[in-house]
Amino acid sequence: MKTLIFNGSPRKNGATMEMIKKLTENLDGEIKIVNAYNSDISPCIDCRYCWKRNGCTIKDGMQEIYHYIQDCDNVVIASPIYFAELSGMLLALGSRLQTYVSAKYMRKETPIAKPKKGAVILAGGGSGGAERAYETAKELLKLMNCTEIHELVASRKTDHVPASEDDEAMAGVERIRDFFENI
Repeated sequence: MKTLIFNGSPRKNGATMEMIKKLTENLDGEIKIVNAYNSDISPCIDCRYCWKRNGCTIKDGMQEIYHYIQDCDNVVIASPIYFAELSGMLLALGSRLQTYVSAKYMRKETPIAKPKKGAVILAGGGSGGAERAYETAKELLKLMNCTEIHELVASRKTDHVPASEDDEAMAGVERIRDFFENI
């Protein structure tokens, strides 16, 4: 089993990472974590290369990720909630999935044949909700052919309770692990 995790947090020891660590500590198989804030992946520049050709004209770290997306079994989008949305760097990285949109809708191709399971892990404090970020994440997961998507797992009061002490969120992370391992 191969699991790809997109981490949208700039903090190496923040709430989002606490939840990722909980997920990966007993998850079987190979795990690849892409950290949006320290990757060498540029955002889409709308050059329209992918309108007529497979792939992307930008040659950077995303090339490896495209290959991993093809082969993996599970995809996780994990992010802090900023202004009721995924982090900006994660959205920039996600913009590179435009090649799959072009393949499907413009070139009438199936960009990813292998179906996958997907999940979304969000962390945030304050008064903002997680629904918009969850909807955005689900759209990104669908672009990567996630045909089954787990219900949202979120730690929503990280300004008062660390994610590691949010029993409901941590139980949700364990349910994601079980969802991935239940074939």
